Amino acid sequence: MPKVLIIDDEKSIRYSLREILEYEKYEVDEAKDGEEGLEKLKANDYDICLCDIKMPKMDGIEVLEKAMELGKNTQFIMISAHGSIETAVEATKKGAYDFISKPPDLNRLLVTLRNALDKSSLVEETRTLRKKIINNKGSRMIGESEALRHVKEMIAKVAPTDARVLITGSNGSGKELVAKAIHALSNRAEGPLIEVNCAAIPSELIESELFGHEKGSFTSAVKQRIGKFELANGGTLFLDEIGDMSLSAQAKVLRALQENKITRVGGDKEIKINVRVLAATNKDLKEEIRQGRFREDLYHRLSVIVIHVPSLKERKEDIPLLADYFLQEIAEDYGAAKKHISEDAMKALQEYEWTGNIRELRNVIERLVIMSSGLEITVEDVQKYV
Repeated sequence: MPKVLIIDDEKSIRYSLREILEYEKYEVDEAKDGEEGLEKLKANDYDICLCDIKMPKMDGIEVLEKAMELGKNTQFIMISAHGSIETAVEATKKGAYDFISKPPDLNRLLVTLRNALDKSSLVEETRTLRKKIINNKGSRMIGESEALRHVKEMIAKVAPTDARVLITGSNGSGKELVAKAIHALSNRAEGPLIEVNCAAIPSELIESELFGHEKGSFTSAVKQRIGKFELANGGTLFLDEIGDMSLSAQAKVLRALQENKITRVGGDKEIKINVRVLAATNKDLKEEIRQGRFREDLYHRLSVIVIHVPSLKERKEDIPLLADYFLQEIAEDYGAAKKHISEDAMKALQEYEWTGNIRELRNVIERLVIMSSGLEITVEDVQKYV
């Protein structure tokens, strides 16, 4: 039975809507103002929310904004006696499914409810399919340790929102996989995921890389170039190793995040952008701030949510699963039979330090597959080749 929440400060409106909806076999809950409605949205899952706009304590637009941040799959239908085209446009821009004037036309209301339910079902099916894709492609995060489960739970909560995420962790721990998973599970999954390795680009070129440049803006600028922010429009921009970005580029990134606008190098035209920014670093940015190498205001803009990716030594119980996954992957790449690792050899791998994390483990498994004889990798192979 579809579940509907009615948020309205007029008791008579709530009563009338409840009667209609219960007759149409909807399960109905009520809230007398925005604050109570938001608390109910936090505590329960609703298919649809009928939300008044003009209410005491918290208006309907604010309820809508805060509900969108929760990442719930609830379709909002805004209702108001003081409606205008501007109000309807604002509501839909902020995520509402539709806008209906008071008093609501019964037939239109029921049609809108049915259509909103169809959309809710479609969104849920899409999210389920995306999760399956995440679990079966290269962005799959292998492991069942408590540390990794916590990361997966955070991804599931934050992905459907547009919140900026700072991903921390040592080299080779899988920060890029976290960024890919967030994008794939987000509402921007159909848009591009543009990755920029800030450490791999010389400081004098980073601004051109991010914001683009106009023809003739510097010596080698023989033609106009579109930057990564523009390329990511409608999707996600992943700034990897952002701790290595120059201070001048940091200032421009901060402005882009504040104003949702950029200007190409050598240009004066402001270009509007709609981009979700994810950032990653292996550095302690708070220490970088103390040393004057990273802007504190940019740090706070980027770190709405912080996800720390554990190192391999923090999740050694995942090594058998990771090793088996890599053995299968390597066997498929080489077109050969899959090898297996003896119990003693696996224990030896779990005792290793793995300073290079998962990247190092993958390389070691490939080395052992190549160098070992037969279909079993022994403890002697590990001692000899690791």
